[in-house]
Amino acid sequence: MIVNTARFVISNSDVTKCPTDNLHEYAFIGRSNVGKSSLINMLTNRKDLAKTSATPGKTLLINHFLVNDSWYIVDLPGYGFARRNKEGRAEISRIIKSYILNRKQMTNLFLLIDSRHSPQKIDLEFMEWLGENEVPFSIVFTKLDKLTSSAAKKAIENYLSVLLEQWEALPPIFKTSSEDKRGRDELLSYIEEMNKLPLAEK
Repeated sequence: MIVNTARFVISNSDVTKCPTDNLHEYAFIGRSNVGKSSLINMLTNRKDLAKTSATPGKTLLINHFLVNDSWYIVDLPGYGFARRNKEGRAEISRIIKSYILNRKQMTNLFLLIDSRHSPQKIDLEFMEWLGENEVPFSIVFTKLDKLTSSAAKKAIENYLSVLLEQWEALPPIFKTSSEDKRGRDELLSYIEEMNKLPLAEK
């Protein structure tokens, strides 16, 4: 897939105020500082479409970006930011779960995992929640440029082996780097194939 255009459309915290057009949406989510904004910018070939920040946990809203005037990238708030108070974490959880469970246009959720870290409880519990709610999702390992090829291979193999202790089958897996654009073609090809399906068949 060639990305010709990508533009910001709307930000909000209320799923009922999301765009009303009936287009496929691909949501991106992960723990704070997982490289979500950088990945979105890499996929769209735009340096500042999604705002990156040195301060984790800055994305507090549901952000819609229209790609090629035909489908959306949705930037969801990052979860697990320790410096938020209890009320703040509860509000972020409400926004995330409300979108995921109620947005029929969401064709797939891309869950980002920092390839440098061992499996984190919060990510594993979130995946379990996705499975319980039959949410279609894929796992995207990020920041592979920070590891040697052998270290990256070992880290991902170890992560998947942990998942297989709980899951009978694994979701689609993507290996990416926003620095060298690794995984870009694979992700866009996957989205292109999913775009061919009617929303009702997601």
